[in-house]
Amino acid sequence: MLKICFWLICCAAVSMAVLPSGWSYKKPSSTTTTTSTSAKTTSARGFSTKPSFTTVATTKQMRSAVTTQSSGSGSLLPMVINTWNFRDANALAWRILKQSEGGLRQTRNAVVEGCTKCEQMQCDGTVGYGGSPDELGDTTLDAMVMDGSNMDVGAVAGLIGIKDAIRVARFVLERTSHTMLVGQGATNFAVAMGFRTDSLVTPESRAMWQQWKAENCQPNFWHNVNPDPKLSCGPYVPKATPLTRWKEDRARTEYKMGQQHHDTIGMIAIDVDHHIHTGTSTNGARNKIPGRVGDSPIAGAGSYADNEVGAAVATGDGDIMMRFLPSLLAVEAMRAGKTPEAAVDVAIRRIINYHKDFSGAVIAVNRLGNYAAACYGMPEFPFVVSSPVQAMLVKTVKCLPTETVVSVVGL
Repeated sequence: MLKICFWLICCAAVSMAVLPSGWSYKKPSSTTTTTSTSAKTTSARGFSTKPSFTTVATTKQMRSAVTTQSSGSGSLLPMVINTWNFRDANALAWRILKQSEGGLRQTRNAVVEGCTKCEQMQCDGTVGYGGSPDELGDTTLDAMVMDGSNMDVGAVAGLIGIKDAIRVARFVLERTSHTMLVGQGATNFAVAMGFRTDSLVTPESRAMWQQWKAENCQPNFWHNVNPDPKLSCGPYVPKATPLTRWKEDRARTEYKMGQQHHDTIGMIAIDVDHHIHTGTSTNGARNKIPGRVGDSPIAGAGSYADNEVGAAVATGDGDIMMRFLPSLLAVEAMRAGKTPEAAVDVAIRRIINYHKDFSGAVIAVNRLGNYAAACYGMPEFPFVVSSPVQAMLVKTVKCLPTETVVSVVGL
């Protein structure tokens, strides 16, 4: 027994003697053992352990972002949203969007046919034929379609004698390299594409024009001319006085904005793959000078779409709003990281900073389907939304008060 103990002690002594200097024995924990093994294995393969740990952390962050986007897409897309309480237009667009799973390849059809529905119904007399006669009693139409995947735009302005304005705009988009056709040239193009000509004047629009003439052509869009446009009809000749900007804009916006004078349907459709189209259609401002074109058919003013960011549509006093490109401004604000709510606020306040007497509204939607609206110069602004959450949801936003103190926020 003593011999065995002596032999074990000798063996231990020999083992300690052969250990490299600086080594000491320490019982490893299970965690340390795992880490050490992993490090050796990774090192043997020629990789550092640090990048693998970083990759794991990054993967978790990416999954979190994807989960957020997936959650938003699953509940909010596809969707259709449009200005004003035009529910029938929204319903048709939504029905078309649902013809394919997730609305794929249907966004253009949805906005074109949704706006066409409003043209056919003469929505509130401000869209389609038979409304908003100009100084000569004629009705002309403006419309636009924009593709957010490639920034392609098709538009018509001052379209004469063709009722299907936004369908013609689609033909400009799909059959030409141009962005916009106007006036009689747009009509000739439409006829060549197979559209039927028809009078845009109705007994109602004719009576509207005759009443305006009987009231000495009030209101109108003239200033600094003779005879005094506040007192009589034209023809007018230039008045040799300096321009007065305040009077100019006051005259331009004397007609009241509201349910019968808002002049535009703007519509956005987004599918589950975040493909976006926007569309607009209008018969313009009532009593306008012949040849006038507003914001509706102008990319960035009436609407704007970018699949990478989202889209926006605007409605209101087009002569003023088109100077600020509020739809583009809202989309670029979202690109810079702002929420749709902050983006529409930026767009509206930018205009208010220069024109306290304008009236209008902007809707913005990001690519995930989150949306917001802002307005000014009227009590409230209604709009319609259809999505998997709820179809035909009419929402109303209270407008900024006219005495709003403007604090312009940069992008």
